[in-house]
Amino acid sequence: MTQVDILILSNGPGEVTTWVRPVVKALRQKLGYDLSLVRISVVLSPCSNASGKEAAIALSYPEVDRVQGAEHFWQFLLWGKTFDNWDWRSQGVVVFLGGDQIFPVVIGKKLGYRTVVYAEWEARWHKWIDRFGIMKPEVAKAVPQKYAHKFTVVGDLMLEAAGESLDSNSPLPTNPSLTTELIGLLPGSKAAKLAQGVPLCLVIAEYIQAKRPQTKFVIPVAPTLDLQTLASFADLQKNPIAKIFGFGGASLIVPQDARGKALLKTTTGLTVELWQENPAYHLLSQCRICLTTVGANTAELGALGVPMIVLLPTQQLDAMRSWDGLPGLLVNLPGVGTLCAKVINWLFLRFVRRKGLLAWPNIWAQKEIVPEIMGKLQPQEVGEMVLDFLAHPEKLADIRTKLRKIRGESGAAQKIAQIVGEEIGK
Repeated sequence: MTQVDILILSNGPGEVTTWVRPVVKALRQKLGYDLSLVRISVVLSPCSNASGKEAAIALSYPEVDRVQGAEHFWQFLLWGKTFDNWDWRSQGVVVFLGGDQIFPVVIGKKLGYRTVVYAEWEARWHKWIDRFGIMKPEVAKAVPQKYAHKFTVVGDLMLEAAGESLDSNSPLPTNPSLTTELIGLLPGSKAAKLAQGVPLCLVIAEYIQAKRPQTKFVIPVAPTLDLQTLASFADLQKNPIAKIFGFGGASLIVPQDARGKALLKTTTGLTVELWQENPAYHLLSQCRICLTTVGANTAELGALGVPMIVLLPTQQLDAMRSWDGLPGLLVNLPGVGTLCAKVINWLFLRFVRRKGLLAWPNIWAQKEIVPEIMGKLQPQEVGEMVLDFLAHPEKLADIRTKLRKIRGESGAAQKIAQIVGEEIGK
């Protein structure tokens, strides 16, 4: 086999953990583990949802040989030079797994490499990209016939990552009773969302457990978040907005035994387990229902078929900053970002938003499958919704069925690896 370089282009935390991880595993299984023959590099592009830890996560994958962080991306895109002045072999394939689809076009031309794009919902630059692996046939419907040969339905990479985790021997929650009526709380991973999400979710959990004592709660901690930072948003001194939800505060409890789980304990006595193993799909699959903010969490839960209620509190109008394109750049600008976020989110709430099309499962289905609640949310009202779902399991079963119907096939990572292998041969 000729020496080749595989260059993975990706960006945000969701893509790095749920797309890159299964694909690099499949590439190694397909192409072998001899680094002198096949070298896998990851280059990250800027993302409004990024935490800065994506490069370290990608580098932790044993299948990956080298990683460049997003802060050096533009230099690479414009001039073709990495920060560490990487060498490149004469043959290779650029694999797109997140970012802007123009990136593989430009970089592929600079390096003289073949290009493969994973397209979940939309495929662009048909003339200049060599191959597309698409989630569903619908992605290729509007493609001119002369480019149709470039398209292969590979299925859903998100489902691939979830299935891989569920097939593993990951331990279940330490307390067996957690599996009986477990509720997941996913308040986000960025400060703007956590400031509202943590106290809101904890007050809702207090309300539910007071009326249904058999319920247990868990927060799958994002890999980009440490426990102390998470706990700071449950501290009334450090997060004054928590008082708006009538929250009394919570403290972090870290067990002496390394095998134990850290907890958040509220002033009412509620304990919420903090689950740090990632990805947390094995845990999430045990949940009866989850409370989550918008973002990649909704896609992951959708892929797992886990019912959810999507919360969009507007008590703090500048919290939502996960926009794409120009709005995403404006709301994250130093100094004026907060003002831009307030204006853009107000305009969105006032004029733009269409009911039921913010969570990924609802976007996929083009109708509301999982409830989205936006506004100045009251914990008791959300708590009553959860209690109603728990009291009527047939409603939860209906959501699970609908979620499974809208996703693509499994086996996407292996099919992408097959396409890359074919492109190497060319």
